[in-house]
Amino acid sequence: MLKILTSAKTKDLDAYTIKHEPISSIALMERACQAFITWFTQNVDAPKKIGVICGTGNNGGDGLAIARLLSELNYTVIVWIVRGEAPVSVDFKINLERINEKVEVIDIKTTSDPKLFSECDVLIDAIFGSGLSRPVTGIYEQVINCINISKAIKISVDVPSGLFTDHHTVGNSIKADHTISFQLPKLAFLMPENYKYVGDWKVVDIGLSNTFFKEAISPYFYITNNSVKEKLKKRTKFDHKGTFGHALLIAGSFGKMGACILSAKACLRAGVGLLTVHVPKSGYTIIQTSVPEAMASVDEHELFFSNVNEVNQYSSIGIGPGLGQSKETVDAFHKILKHGRPLIIDADGLNIIALNSEFVELIPKGSILTPHPKEFERLVGKWQNDFERLDMQIRFSIKTKCVVILKGAHSSIATPDGEVYFNSTGNPGMATGGSGDVLTGILTGLLAQGYCAKDAAIVGVYVHGLAGDLAAVEKSQNSLIASDLIDFLPAAFKAVAD
Repeated sequence: MLKILTSAKTKDLDAYTIKHEPISSIALMERACQAFITWFTQNVDAPKKIGVICGTGNNGGDGLAIARLLSELNYTVIVWIVRGEAPVSVDFKINLERINEKVEVIDIKTTSDPKLFSECDVLIDAIFGSGLSRPVTGIYEQVINCINISKAIKISVDVPSGLFTDHHTVGNSIKADHTISFQLPKLAFLMPENYKYVGDWKVVDIGLSNTFFKEAISPYFYITNNSVKEKLKKRTKFDHKGTFGHALLIAGSFGKMGACILSAKACLRAGVGLLTVHVPKSGYTIIQTSVPEAMASVDEHELFFSNVNEVNQYSSIGIGPGLGQSKETVDAFHKILKHGRPLIIDADGLNIIALNSEFVELIPKGSILTPHPKEFERLVGKWQNDFERLDMQIRFSIKTKCVVILKGAHSSIATPDGEVYFNSTGNPGMATGGSGDVLTGILTGLLAQGYCAKDAAIVGVYVHGLAGDLAAVEKSQNSLIASDLIDFLPAAFKAVAD
Protein backbone atom coordinates (compact mmCIF):
# COMPACT_ATOMS: atom_id res chain seq x y z
CA MET A 1 0.00 0.00 0.00
CA LEU A 2 1.07 3.54 -0.64
CA LYS A 3 0.51 5.67 2.44
CA ILE A 4 -1.09 9.06 1.99
CA LEU A 5 0.54 11.56 4.35
CA THR A 6 -0.59 14.94 5.57
CA SER A 7 1.26 18.00 4.32
CA ALA A 8 2.97 18.28 7.73
CA LYS A 9 4.21 14.69 7.60
CA THR A 10 5.32 15.11 4.01
CA LYS A 11 7.43 18.05 5.14
CA ASP A 12 8.89 15.83 7.86
CA LEU A 13 9.61 13.19 5.21
CA ASP A 14 11.59 15.74 3.21
CA ALA A 15 13.52 16.80 6.32
CA TYR A 16 14.27 13.20 7.31
CA THR A 17 15.58 12.43 3.80
CA ILE A 18 17.78 15.53 3.83
CA LYS A 19 19.25 14.54 7.20
CA HIS A 20 19.67 10.79 6.76
CA GLU A 21 20.49 10.24 3.08
CA PRO A 22 22.16 12.76 3.48
CA ILE A 23 21.39 15.28 0.78
CA SER A 24 21.11 19.06 0.76
CA SER A 25 17.72 20.68 0.43
CA ILE A 26 18.68 22.32 -2.86
CA ALA A 27 19.98 19.00 -4.25
CA LEU A 28 16.72 17.25 -3.29
CA MET A 29 14.81 20.05 -5.02
CA GLU A 30 16.93 19.51 -8.15
CA ARG A 31 16.14 15.80 -8.07
CA ALA A 32 12.42 16.51 -7.82
CA CYS A 33 12.60 18.92 -10.73
CA GLN A 34 14.49 16.41 -12.85
CA ALA A 35 11.63 13.94 -12.22
CA PHE A 36 9.15 16.60 -13.32
CA ILE A 37 11.19 17.26 -16.48
CA THR A 38 11.26 13.54 -17.31
CA TRP A 39 7.47 13.40 -17.12
CA PHE A 40 7.13 16.65 -19.10
CA THR A 41 9.35 15.63 -22.01
CA GLN A 42 7.58 12.26 -22.30
CA ASN A 43 4.02 13.57 -22.12
CA VAL A 44 3.84 17.13 -23.48
CA ASP A 45 4.26 17.87 -27.17
CA ALA A 46 6.99 20.42 -27.81
CA PRO A 47 5.31 23.80 -27.23
CA LYS A 48 6.29 27.14 -28.76
CA LYS A 49 6.46 28.97 -25.43
CA ILE A 50 6.32 27.78 -21.83
CA GLY A 51 5.36 30.07 -18.99
CA VAL A 52 6.43 29.22 -15.44
CA ILE A 53 4.62 31.13 -12.70
CA CYS A 54 6.48 31.03 -9.39
CA GLY A 55 5.81 32.05 -5.84
CA THR A 56 8.75 32.95 -3.60
CA GLY A 57 8.76 29.83 -1.42
CA ASN A 58 10.12 26.37 -2.11
CA ASN A 59 7.41 25.59 -4.66
CA GLY A 60 8.56 28.70 -6.52
CA GLY A 61 12.11 27.37 -6.22
CA ASP A 62 10.91 24.20 -7.96
CA GLY A 63 9.45 26.35 -10.72
CA LEU A 64 12.71 28.24 -11.23
CA ALA A 65 14.71 25.01 -11.43
CA ILE A 66 12.19 23.55 -13.90
CA ALA A 67 12.44 26.69 -16.04
CA ARG A 68 16.25 26.44 -16.11
CA LEU A 69 16.19 22.74 -17.00
CA LEU A 70 13.65 23.29 -19.77
CA SER A 71 15.76 26.13 -21.16
CA GLU A 72 18.79 23.85 -21.19
CA LEU A 73 16.72 21.47 -23.34
CA ASN A 74 16.15 24.37 -25.76
CA TYR A 75 12.55 25.09 -24.84
CA THR A 76 11.50 28.75 -24.98
CA VAL A 77 10.72 29.66 -21.39
CA ILE A 78 9.53 32.79 -19.62
CA VAL A 79 9.25 33.08 -15.83
CA TRP A 80 6.84 35.22 -13.86
CA ILE A 81 7.51 35.68 -10.13
CA VAL A 82 4.51 36.67 -8.03
CA ARG A 83 5.80 39.16 -5.47
CA GLY A 84 3.18 39.14 -2.75
CA GLU A 85 3.36 38.89 1.02
CA ALA A 86 4.81 35.37 1.17
CA PRO A 87 8.42 35.17 2.46
CA VAL A 88 11.35 34.33 0.20
CA SER A 89 12.94 30.93 0.87
CA VAL A 90 16.66 30.18 0.73
CA ASP A 91 16.24 27.59 -2.03
CA PHE A 92 14.18 30.04 -4.07
CA LYS A 93 17.05 32.55 -3.91
CA ILE A 94 19.59 29.92 -4.97
CA ASN A 95 17.54 28.82 -7.97
CA LEU A 96 16.86 32.41 -8.99
CA GLU A 97 20.62 32.97 -9.11
CA ARG A 98 21.00 29.86 -11.27
CA ILE A 99 18.57 31.05 -13.96
CA ASN A 100 20.46 31.53 -17.23
CA GLU A 101 20.27 34.56 -19.49
CA LYS A 102 18.05 32.75 -22.03
CA VAL A 103 15.15 32.78 -19.57
CA GLU A 104 13.22 36.03 -19.29
CA VAL A 105 12.17 36.74 -15.69
CA ILE A 106 9.31 39.13 -14.92
CA ASP A 107 8.14 40.22 -11.47
CA ILE A 108 4.40 40.53 -10.89
CA LYS A 109 3.46 42.95 -8.13
CA THR A 110 0.12 44.12 -9.46
CA THR A 111 -1.97 42.87 -12.33
CA SER A 112 -5.33 43.50 -13.89
CA ASP A 113 -4.48 42.15 -17.33
CA PRO A 114 -6.52 38.99 -18.04
CA LYS A 115 -4.34 38.29 -21.09
CA LEU A 116 -1.12 38.22 -19.09
CA PHE A 117 -0.21 34.69 -20.18
CA SER A 118 -1.95 34.63 -23.56
CA GLU A 119 1.22 34.00 -25.59
CA CYS A 120 2.07 30.74 -23.81
CA ASP A 121 1.15 27.26 -25.01
CA VAL A 122 1.90 25.69 -21.62
CA LEU A 123 1.71 27.24 -18.15
CA ILE A 124 3.53 25.59 -15.25
CA ASP A 125 2.06 26.53 -11.88
CA ALA A 126 4.62 26.75 -9.05
CA ILE A 127 3.12 29.46 -6.84
CA PHE A 128 2.21 27.56 -3.67
CA GLY A 129 2.97 24.06 -2.40
CA SER A 130 1.09 21.62 -0.19
CA GLY A 131 1.36 23.59 3.04
CA LEU A 132 -1.27 26.18 2.13
CA SER A 133 -4.02 26.41 4.78
CA ARG A 134 -5.86 29.69 4.06
CA PRO A 135 -7.56 31.07 0.96
CA VAL A 136 -5.45 32.95 -1.56
CA THR A 137 -6.12 36.68 -1.78
CA GLY A 138 -4.74 39.81 -3.38
CA ILE A 139 -2.16 39.51 -6.12
CA TYR A 140 -2.09 35.71 -5.78
CA GLU A 141 -5.80 35.39 -6.45
CA GLN A 142 -5.54 37.75 -9.42
CA VAL A 143 -2.72 35.72 -10.96
CA ILE A 144 -4.59 32.45 -10.40
CA ASN A 145 -7.60 33.93 -12.19
CA CYS A 146 -5.38 34.95 -15.12
CA ILE A 147 -3.94 31.44 -15.33
CA ASN A 148 -7.37 29.80 -15.21
CA ILE A 149 -8.79 31.84 -18.09
CA SER A 150 -5.78 31.08 -20.26
CA LYS A 151 -6.25 28.54 -23.06
CA ALA A 152 -2.79 27.10 -22.41
CA ILE A 153 -2.22 23.60 -21.02
CA LYS A 154 -1.89 24.04 -17.26
CA ILE A 155 0.46 21.83 -15.25
CA SER A 156 0.84 22.18 -11.49
CA VAL A 157 4.03 21.31 -9.64
CA ASP A 158 3.26 18.98 -6.71
CA VAL A 159 -0.16 20.55 -5.98
CA PRO A 160 -2.38 23.12 -7.71
CA SER A 161 -1.77 26.51 -6.09
CA GLY A 162 -4.65 27.40 -3.79
CA LEU A 163 -5.69 23.78 -3.12
CA PHE A 164 -5.78 22.58 0.50
CA THR A 165 -4.35 19.07 0.56
CA ASP A 166 -5.73 17.86 3.89
CA HIS A 167 -9.17 19.47 4.08
CA HIS A 168 -11.88 21.14 2.02
CA THR A 169 -10.58 23.98 -0.14
CA VAL A 170 -12.01 27.43 0.46
CA GLY A 171 -11.29 30.16 -2.07
CA ASN A 172 -9.75 30.06 -5.51
CA SER A 173 -7.32 27.51 -6.91
CA ILE A 174 -5.52 26.76 -10.14
CA LYS A 175 -7.61 24.54 -12.41
CA ALA A 176 -4.85 22.29 -13.69
CA ASP A 177 -5.03 19.92 -16.61
CA HIS A 178 -2.22 17.89 -15.01
CA THR A 179 -0.72 17.77 -11.54
CA ILE A 180 2.70 16.17 -11.01
CA SER A 181 2.96 15.16 -7.37
CA PHE A 182 6.29 14.41 -5.74
CA GLN A 183 6.60 10.91 -4.24
CA LEU A 184 3.04 10.58 -2.88
CA PRO A 185 -0.53 11.45 -3.84
CA LYS A 186 -2.33 14.02 -1.69
CA LEU A 187 -5.60 13.19 0.04
CA ALA A 188 -7.30 16.06 -1.77
CA PHE A 189 -6.53 14.45 -5.14
CA LEU A 190 -8.91 11.61 -4.32
CA MET A 191 -11.94 13.79 -3.62
CA PRO A 192 -14.42 14.24 -6.49
CA GLU A 193 -14.86 17.92 -5.61
CA ASN A 194 -11.21 18.60 -6.47
CA TYR A 195 -11.02 17.06 -9.93
CA LYS A 196 -11.71 20.46 -11.49
CA TYR A 197 -8.53 21.71 -9.78
CA VAL A 198 -6.24 18.69 -9.97
CA GLY A 199 -7.08 17.30 -13.42
CA ASP A 200 -5.17 14.14 -14.27
CA TRP A 201 -2.49 13.58 -11.65
CA LYS A 202 0.70 11.57 -11.67
CA VAL A 203 3.11 10.68 -8.88
CA VAL A 204 6.83 10.83 -9.69
CA ASP A 205 9.46 9.20 -7.51
CA ILE A 206 12.03 11.63 -6.10
CA GLY A 207 13.81 9.19 -3.81
CA LEU A 208 12.44 10.21 -0.41
CA SER A 209 13.29 8.00 2.57
CA ASN A 210 11.66 4.56 2.60
CA THR A 211 12.57 4.19 6.27
CA PHE A 212 10.53 7.24 7.28
CA PHE A 213 7.71 6.23 4.96
CA LYS A 214 7.44 2.74 6.46
CA GLU A 215 7.38 4.07 10.01
CA ALA A 216 5.02 6.98 9.36
CA ILE A 217 1.51 6.53 10.74
CA SER A 218 -1.42 7.35 8.47
CA PRO A 219 -5.03 6.15 8.29
CA TYR A 220 -5.10 6.69 4.52
CA PHE A 221 -3.74 4.35 1.85
CA TYR A 222 -3.64 4.15 -1.93
CA ILE A 223 -4.04 0.60 -3.26
CA THR A 224 -1.24 -0.69 -5.49
CA ASN A 225 -0.99 -3.81 -7.64
CA ASN A 226 1.73 -5.30 -5.43
CA SER A 227 -0.35 -4.88 -2.29
CA VAL A 228 -3.25 -6.71 -3.94
CA LYS A 229 -0.95 -9.42 -5.27
CA GLU A 230 0.27 -10.09 -1.73
CA LYS A 231 -3.31 -10.68 -0.59
CA LEU A 232 -4.32 -13.11 -3.33
CA LYS A 233 -4.80 -16.63 -2.02
CA LYS A 234 -2.78 -19.22 -3.90
CA ARG A 235 -4.30 -22.53 -4.93
CA THR A 236 -2.58 -25.83 -4.25
CA LYS A 237 -2.63 -29.13 -6.09
CA PHE A 238 -5.12 -30.96 -3.88
CA ASP A 239 -7.63 -28.14 -3.42
CA HIS A 240 -11.20 -28.89 -4.50
CA LYS A 241 -14.45 -26.97 -4.89
CA GLY A 242 -15.17 -27.32 -1.19
CA THR A 243 -11.93 -25.53 -0.43
CA PHE A 244 -13.18 -22.34 -2.03
CA GLY A 245 -16.45 -22.02 -0.20
CA HIS A 246 -20.15 -22.14 -0.93
CA ALA A 247 -21.72 -18.72 -1.51
CA LEU A 248 -25.37 -17.75 -1.35
CA LEU A 249 -26.56 -14.88 -3.49
CA ILE A 250 -30.03 -13.52 -2.77
CA ALA A 251 -30.92 -11.37 -5.73
CA GLY A 252 -33.37 -10.64 -8.48
CA SER A 253 -37.09 -9.99 -8.79
CA PHE A 254 -39.54 -9.89 -11.65
CA GLY A 255 -38.06 -7.58 -14.29
CA LYS A 256 -34.69 -7.33 -12.49
CA MET A 257 -33.14 -10.73 -13.06
CA GLY A 258 -30.31 -9.15 -15.04
CA ALA A 259 -28.76 -7.83 -11.82
CA CYS A 260 -28.90 -11.32 -10.37
CA ILE A 261 -27.23 -12.86 -13.43
CA LEU A 262 -24.42 -10.32 -13.42
CA SER A 263 -23.72 -10.88 -9.72
CA ALA A 264 -23.82 -14.65 -10.09
CA LYS A 265 -21.42 -14.74 -13.04
CA ALA A 266 -19.03 -12.36 -11.28
CA CYS A 267 -19.12 -14.47 -8.12
CA LEU A 268 -18.12 -17.55 -10.11
CA ARG A 269 -15.37 -15.67 -11.96
CA ALA A 270 -14.03 -14.51 -8.60
CA GLY A 271 -13.22 -18.13 -7.82
CA VAL A 272 -15.95 -19.40 -5.51
CA GLY A 273 -16.19 -23.19 -5.27
CA LEU A 274 -19.98 -23.44 -5.20
CA LEU A 275 -22.71 -20.89 -5.74
CA THR A 276 -26.39 -21.05 -4.88
CA VAL A 277 -28.62 -18.26 -6.12
CA HIS A 278 -31.92 -17.66 -4.34
CA VAL A 279 -34.47 -16.32 -6.82
CA PRO A 280 -38.25 -15.91 -7.08
CA LYS A 281 -40.15 -18.57 -8.99
CA SER A 282 -40.27 -16.40 -12.09
CA GLY A 283 -36.48 -16.32 -12.13
CA TYR A 284 -35.83 -20.05 -11.95
CA THR A 285 -35.63 -20.79 -15.68
CA ILE A 286 -33.70 -17.58 -16.28
CA ILE A 287 -30.94 -18.34 -13.77
CA GLN A 288 -30.68 -22.02 -14.73
CA THR A 289 -30.22 -21.22 -18.41
CA SER A 290 -28.12 -18.05 -18.00
CA VAL A 291 -25.75 -19.33 -15.30
CA PRO A 292 -25.63 -23.14 -15.53
CA GLU A 293 -22.68 -23.31 -13.11
CA ALA A 294 -24.89 -21.99 -10.28
CA MET A 295 -27.46 -23.92 -8.26
CA ALA A 296 -30.90 -22.40 -7.83
CA SER A 297 -32.82 -22.00 -4.59
CA VAL A 298 -36.39 -21.06 -5.45
CA ASP A 299 -38.44 -18.69 -3.34
CA GLU A 300 -42.05 -19.51 -2.56
CA HIS A 301 -43.13 -16.22 -4.13
CA GLU A 302 -43.53 -15.85 -7.87
CA LEU A 303 -42.17 -12.32 -8.23
CA PHE A 304 -39.75 -11.44 -5.45
CA PHE A 305 -37.72 -12.55 -2.44
CA SER A 306 -39.97 -13.40 0.53
CA ASN A 307 -38.15 -16.06 2.52
CA VAL A 308 -35.09 -18.27 2.72
CA ASN A 309 -35.11 -21.21 5.09
CA GLU A 310 -31.51 -21.93 6.03
CA VAL A 311 -28.35 -19.83 5.63
CA ASN A 312 -25.91 -21.27 8.14
CA GLN A 313 -24.34 -23.72 5.69
CA TYR A 314 -23.05 -20.97 3.40
CA SER A 315 -19.56 -19.50 3.55
CA SER A 316 -20.78 -16.06 2.47
CA ILE A 317 -24.05 -14.34 1.68
CA GLY A 318 -24.55 -11.52 -0.79
CA ILE A 319 -27.90 -9.74 -0.91
CA GLY A 320 -29.44 -6.81 -2.71
CA PRO A 321 -28.97 -6.71 -6.51
CA GLY A 322 -32.36 -6.41 -8.22
CA LEU A 323 -34.08 -7.42 -4.97
CA GLY A 324 -36.96 -4.92 -4.95
CA GLN A 325 -38.53 -3.39 -1.85
CA SER A 326 -41.90 -5.10 -1.42
CA LYS A 327 -43.19 -5.56 2.15
CA GLU A 328 -42.51 -9.29 2.02
CA THR A 329 -38.96 -8.61 0.84
CA VAL A 330 -38.36 -6.14 3.65
CA ASP A 331 -39.60 -8.66 6.21
CA ALA A 332 -37.42 -11.43 4.75
CA PHE A 333 -34.41 -9.12 4.67
CA HIS A 334 -35.05 -8.29 8.33
CA LYS A 335 -34.87 -12.00 9.15
CA ILE A 336 -31.58 -12.33 7.27
CA LEU A 337 -30.12 -9.46 9.30
CA LYS A 338 -31.23 -11.09 12.57
CA HIS A 339 -29.35 -14.27 11.67
CA GLY A 340 -26.20 -12.33 12.50
CA ARG A 341 -24.12 -13.75 9.65
CA PRO A 342 -21.80 -11.23 7.91
CA LEU A 343 -23.32 -10.11 4.62
CA ILE A 344 -22.38 -8.29 1.46
CA ILE A 345 -25.18 -5.74 1.19
CA ASP A 346 -25.81 -3.76 -1.97
CA ALA A 347 -28.50 -1.93 -3.92
CA ASP A 348 -32.01 -2.58 -2.57
CA GLY A 349 -30.53 -4.13 0.55
CA LEU A 350 -29.02 -0.73 1.35
CA ASN A 351 -32.20 1.09 0.35
CA ILE A 352 -34.27 -1.07 2.68
CA ILE A 353 -31.93 -0.23 5.57
CA ALA A 354 -32.16 3.47 4.70
CA LEU A 355 -35.97 3.32 4.82
CA ASN A 356 -35.94 1.39 8.10
CA SER A 357 -33.39 3.14 10.32
CA GLU A 358 -33.81 0.58 13.09
CA PHE A 359 -32.21 -1.98 10.76
CA VAL A 360 -28.84 -0.22 11.07
CA GLU A 361 -28.33 -1.71 14.53
CA LEU A 362 -28.98 -5.18 13.09
CA ILE A 363 -26.32 -5.09 10.38
CA PRO A 364 -24.03 -8.01 11.29
CA LYS A 365 -20.49 -7.09 12.33
CA GLY A 366 -17.95 -7.88 9.65
CA SER A 367 -20.36 -7.21 6.79
CA ILE A 368 -19.42 -5.30 3.63
CA LEU A 369 -21.67 -2.46 2.48
CA THR A 370 -21.28 -1.17 -1.06
CA PRO A 371 -23.26 2.08 -1.54
CA HIS A 372 -22.87 4.53 -4.36
CA PRO A 373 -23.00 8.19 -3.20
CA LYS A 374 -26.79 8.52 -3.39
CA GLU A 375 -27.34 5.26 -1.49
CA PHE A 376 -24.85 6.42 1.12
CA GLU A 377 -26.66 9.75 1.46
CA ARG A 378 -29.88 7.86 2.14
CA LEU A 379 -28.09 5.97 4.91
CA VAL A 380 -26.31 8.83 6.69
CA GLY A 381 -27.76 12.12 5.44
CA LYS A 382 -26.32 14.98 3.40
CA TRP A 383 -22.79 16.36 3.58
CA GLN A 384 -21.34 19.77 2.77
CA ASN A 385 -18.19 18.58 1.02
CA ASP A 386 -16.26 15.41 0.24
CA PHE A 387 -14.02 15.64 3.30
CA GLU A 388 -17.12 15.70 5.48
CA ARG A 389 -18.51 12.78 3.48
CA LEU A 390 -15.30 10.83 4.10
CA ASP A 391 -15.57 11.52 7.83
CA MET A 392 -19.19 10.28 7.79
CA GLN A 393 -18.10 7.13 5.97
CA ILE A 394 -15.41 6.42 8.56
CA ARG A 395 -17.79 7.03 11.46
CA PHE A 396 -20.47 4.80 9.91
CA SER A 397 -17.92 2.02 9.44
CA ILE A 398 -16.78 2.31 13.06
CA LYS A 399 -20.37 2.46 14.34
CA THR A 400 -21.54 -0.63 12.44
CA LYS A 401 -18.19 -2.46 12.68
CA CYS A 402 -18.52 -3.10 8.94
CA VAL A 403 -16.42 -2.36 5.90
CA VAL A 404 -18.05 0.43 3.91
CA ILE A 405 -17.15 0.81 0.23
CA LEU A 406 -18.24 4.11 -1.29
CA LYS A 407 -18.23 3.44 -5.03
CA GLY A 408 -17.01 5.91 -7.63
CA ALA A 409 -13.74 7.18 -9.03
CA HIS A 410 -11.08 6.11 -6.50
CA SER A 411 -13.67 4.10 -4.55
CA SER A 412 -12.94 4.48 -0.86
CA ILE A 413 -12.95 1.54 1.54
CA ALA A 414 -13.50 2.48 5.19
CA THR A 415 -12.73 -0.12 7.85
CA PRO A 416 -13.89 -0.35 11.48
CA ASP A 417 -10.38 0.50 12.73
CA GLY A 418 -10.62 3.94 11.10
CA GLU A 419 -8.49 3.26 8.04
CA VAL A 420 -9.42 4.20 4.48
CA TYR A 421 -8.12 2.59 1.30
CA PHE A 422 -8.54 4.40 -2.02
CA ASN A 423 -8.70 2.42 -5.24
CA SER A 424 -6.29 3.10 -8.09
CA THR A 425 -8.12 1.28 -10.89
CA GLY A 426 -11.30 1.95 -12.87
CA ASN A 427 -12.53 4.45 -15.43
CA PRO A 428 -15.64 6.46 -16.36
CA GLY A 429 -16.80 3.74 -18.75
CA MET A 430 -17.80 1.74 -15.66
CA ALA A 431 -20.51 4.30 -14.87
CA THR A 432 -23.16 2.03 -16.34
CA GLY A 433 -26.00 -0.04 -14.96
CA GLY A 434 -24.90 -3.36 -13.50
CA SER A 435 -21.32 -2.47 -12.59
CA GLY A 436 -22.19 -2.47 -8.90
CA ASP A 437 -23.91 -5.86 -9.24
CA VAL A 438 -20.67 -7.25 -10.64
CA LEU A 439 -18.75 -5.92 -7.64
CA THR A 440 -21.23 -7.53 -5.25
CA GLY A 441 -20.67 -10.87 -6.93
CA ILE A 442 -16.89 -10.53 -6.76
CA LEU A 443 -16.99 -9.67 -3.06
CA THR A 444 -19.37 -12.54 -2.29
CA GLY A 445 -17.04 -14.94 -4.08
CA LEU A 446 -13.94 -13.68 -2.28
CA LEU A 447 -15.54 -13.73 1.16
CA ALA A 448 -16.64 -17.34 0.56
CA GLN A 449 -13.02 -18.30 -0.11
CA GLY A 450 -11.91 -17.17 3.34
CA TYR A 451 -10.79 -13.61 2.72
CA CYS A 452 -11.51 -11.31 5.66
CA ALA A 453 -13.90 -8.47 4.92
CA LYS A 454 -11.11 -5.88 4.64
CA ASP A 455 -8.97 -7.94 2.25
CA ALA A 456 -12.00 -9.00 0.20
CA ALA A 457 -12.92 -5.34 -0.23
CA ILE A 458 -9.39 -4.29 -1.23
CA VAL A 459 -8.87 -7.16 -3.68
CA GLY A 460 -12.43 -7.00 -5.01
CA VAL A 461 -12.52 -3.28 -5.68
CA TYR A 462 -9.08 -3.29 -7.31
CA VAL A 463 -9.77 -6.27 -9.58
CA HIS A 464 -13.22 -4.93 -10.47
CA GLY A 465 -11.66 -1.64 -11.59
CA LEU A 466 -8.80 -3.37 -13.38
CA ALA A 467 -11.28 -5.49 -15.35
CA GLY A 468 -12.93 -2.24 -16.38
CA ASP A 469 -9.60 -0.76 -17.47
CA LEU A 470 -8.73 -3.82 -19.54
CA ALA A 471 -12.19 -3.88 -21.08
CA ALA A 472 -12.01 -0.19 -21.97
CA VAL A 473 -8.80 -0.74 -23.95
CA GLU A 474 -10.61 -3.15 -26.25
CA LYS A 475 -14.21 -1.88 -26.08
CA SER A 476 -13.69 1.85 -25.39
CA GLN A 477 -15.11 3.63 -22.36
CA ASN A 478 -18.18 4.77 -24.29
CA SER A 479 -19.19 1.23 -25.22
CA LEU A 480 -18.40 -0.47 -21.92
CA ILE A 481 -21.21 -2.50 -20.32
CA ALA A 482 -21.29 -4.47 -17.08
CA SER A 483 -20.99 -7.83 -18.83
CA ASP A 484 -17.64 -6.71 -20.20
CA LEU A 485 -16.31 -6.48 -16.65
CA ILE A 486 -17.12 -10.15 -16.09
CA ASP A 487 -15.52 -11.12 -19.40
CA PHE A 488 -12.29 -9.37 -18.39
CA LEU A 489 -12.15 -10.59 -14.80
CA PRO A 490 -9.90 -13.56 -15.73
CA ALA A 491 -7.42 -11.19 -17.37
CA ALA A 492 -7.59 -8.87 -14.35
CA PHE A 493 -6.80 -11.64 -11.87
CA LYS A 494 -4.01 -12.85 -14.14
CA ALA A 495 -2.55 -9.34 -14.40
CA VAL A 496 -2.47 -9.00 -10.62
CA ALA A 497 -0.90 -12.41 -10.09
CA ASP A 498 1.79 -12.12 -12.78
